[in-house]
Amino acid sequence: MRAFVLFLGLMLLSLAAIGVFTYPAWLLLHPHFDFPFHRIGERIGMLALIIGFLLLAPRARLADKVSLGYGAPRRQFIRELLKALALGVLTMLLVVAVMAVLGLLSWSDRLPANGWSYARLIANRLLSGIAVGFIEETLLRGAMYTAIARESGTRSAIVLTSIVYAATHFFASFHIAPEAVTPYSGLVLLQGTLHAFADPLAIGDAFLCLCAVGAVLATIRALTGNIAACIGLHAGWVWVMLVAHELTRPVRDQPLSFLLSRFDGFVGWLVLGWTIVLGFALYRFYAPVIRPRGG
Repeated sequence: MRAFVLFLGLMLLSLAAIGVFTYPAWLLLHPHFDFPFHRIGERIGMLALIIGFLLLAPRARLADKVSLGYGAPRRQFIRELLKALALGVLTMLLVVAVMAVLGLLSWSDRLPANGWSYARLIANRLLSGIAVGFIEETLLRGAMYTAIARESGTRSAIVLTSIVYAATHFFASFHIAPEAVTPYSGLVLLQGTLHAFADPLAIGDAFLCLCAVGAVLATIRALTGNIAACIGLHAGWVWVMLVAHELTRPVRDQPLSFLLSRFDGFVGWLVLGWTIVLGFALYRFYAPVIRPRGG
């Protein structure tokens, strides 16, 4: 468990950096730049995580492509990533269609004005999906998975990375107005970032759903030996979800509305069930073909 504790400690230190360093950084930057306080805090947390990982990687034998999940040849990696991206888009579109058929989604009141606006929205959300896929998969299913699997085995790596993956999705964006900033605002920002954990039952369905998603991705990492398919699937799912968030809104007054989490109006019991079914299908799709000897 040493590897897991190291990564967990790195994440906790990154959160602590938000509480300690955001206010001093704001004092330095605010007179010259109009950066929101919460944005400075987010960048400090990310910077602390990157610096910590760069210091940790050589000691944990993670400073190579194979350990980070990029061991496949470049052409194969790109091919598998693109194939998984298409698969991710298709499977997420199916669940969005089910939501629509069940009357759980309605069109947003603020739809894009024209075709160019739609195209720009779709392109921007694709870039966001790819960025999220690369960053999260490199850290979780790349470095963290490798470190835990070496020490504690594949099953532990799948379970622990899935729990961490789910937990990170409940870090909220908490805003503090410039005129309200005080020397204690860094701590207030940290408290607001973690406020969702104060009511575990309210996020229980979303947490279980995201754990299942993480387990599916980690299992594919174990089957394929790299993170190409993980990045593609993750990016495709996020892409469709982000577009759906922009174009639709959850319906809260239907008998089946409980299927969508109140956390974000998307993940929840419906997506959890879909993830379990999809997980079995993806396992069969990515499982290596075992041919009989002499065959």
